[in-house]
Amino acid sequence: MNENYNVSSSPHIRDRITSSNIMLMVVIALLPATFFGIWNFRREGAWLLVIVTVAAAVLSEYIWEKLMHKPVTIGDFSAVVTGLLLALNLPPTLPLWMGALGSVFAIIVVKQLFGGLGQNFMNPALAARCFLLICFAGRMTYFVYDGVTGPTPLAQLKAGEAVNTMDMLIGNIRGTIGETSVIAIMIGAMFLLLMGVIELEIPASYLVSFVVFIVIFGGHGFDPQYITAHLCGGGLMLGVWFMATDYVTSPITSSGKIIYGVCMGLLTGLFRIFGGSAEGVSYAIIISNLLVPLIEKITLPKPFGKGGEKHE
Repeated sequence: MNENYNVSSSPHIRDRITSSNIMLMVVIALLPATFFGIWNFRREGAWLLVIVTVAAAVLSEYIWEKLMHKPVTIGDFSAVVTGLLLALNLPPTLPLWMGALGSVFAIIVVKQLFGGLGQNFMNPALAARCFLLICFAGRMTYFVYDGVTGPTPLAQLKAGEAVNTMDMLIGNIRGTIGETSVIAIMIGAMFLLLMGVIELEIPASYLVSFVVFIVIFGGHGFDPQYITAHLCGGGLMLGVWFMATDYVTSPITSSGKIIYGVCMGLLTGLFRIFGGSAEGVSYAIIISNLLVPLIEKITLPKPFGKGGEKHE
């Protein structure tokens, strides 16, 4: 009897939830922060930077896959997510061509050159943001709110100045397009949690370890206002809920996720308290991305029957 068997690699369990479904839900979850950022920075024309950055990401993926004679995958919305996350991490006054350049770097250099979706070794949007910070530090750290330039609340906090934590919570502050309103970010985060797209291990371990670090080393002890300002400032909440939880660049084991979250929390605290910059989330996440293979190596469970004691 002649029978043909289909041999494939694991996993062998199939689910009706596809990559495109997940990416679409992430896009939906990002809409509150996106719309608030566009309205908050309407004078600066933030909407146009968002459109150009997203369009450049999608177009880069399409052109690259056509040139390489690969299947076109823009329908999975992963390029949209990358472009949108990058846009939300950019100051609203950034020249459009810089946003487009960041998208090209994210899609081609960080994603496609390593094999496409599922093969990238770090979060493409954050890698592109760090690339732009290195290349165009002046423009990437130029912030405006309501037509007035100045430092972000997090920079003021680092300088020892008082900040308005309520404004930071609502979002009436200087910053990047998508990081200012914690309320808008949390609406999207709750949507992802309710839909089962993300779990709490990574965000919880990230936030707890970060708070512990700044309580010990921040010089203010357990000061609720100081802690709240740090939690609401910079791209912490955007990074915690939308980039640290990226499926591709985070561990798959439960214990690995906790270790990964702790690494990001400690690195963020280290960069913010002892570093020259007031921020630190982007670098903390991409450095932790590089540690994921090691984290998985030490946290993966042993196969059944392997590693036990031998009996004679």
